[in-house]
Amino acid sequence: MIREALADRIVHGYLKPGDPLDETSLAAEFGVSRTPIREALRQLETNGLALSRPHRGAIVTRLSAVQLDETFVVMAELEALSARLCATALAGEALHRLQSLHDGGAEAARAGDVAAYRLHNERFHAAIYAGSGNAFLQETALAVRRRLAPFRNLQFEAFRRPELSHREHAVIVDAIIAGDGDKAATAMRDHILIVREAVDLVELAEARP
Repeated sequence: MIREALADRIVHGYLKPGDPLDETSLAAEFGVSRTPIREALRQLETNGLALSRPHRGAIVTRLSAVQLDETFVVMAELEALSARLCATALAGEALHRLQSLHDGGAEAARAGDVAAYRLHNERFHAAIYAGSGNAFLQETALAVRRRLAPFRNLQFEAFRRPELSHREHAVIVDAIIAGDGDKAATAMRDHILIVREAVDLVELAEARP
């Protein structure tokens, strides 16, 4: 329960890369000893969401620029493949559901409602994985996406990012509905690499005095 609660905070951006995960304060918050907190942090580290530092405690994972680049490249290819397969696997009512799901994020995007759009964004990408019709791809993409969650969430702090993200999703959806796998894959790959750039912009802005 503690692991899932902390993972949820990280995945949804309430805890950011570099934020401390202090055993004592967490033990007090959850009303337990430090032993289950240590186990929860160990499991978060195994999942790539936390980083244990000798004699300094754990923090939400912070990756180097090179590590981020490498991981986002893998994520972009997994998502591109998912979108490509969606374009051939989805038909009829499934396409209508995808379009409706996309349309459902329009209001949050226009309003710049970051919390609401984050939730919509998770549902949208999960639908693309599921729509691929490949269970192993879906499982792998979700695992990599979860590992990148602290960094992906940073993008929504960039100016107008929910609105721009929704426009990028529209290109992907249109290509899938048209059955154009190549265009869907390219649009999704471009979208994920734009997210990577947005993360850099936010981190640069936060680093300024």
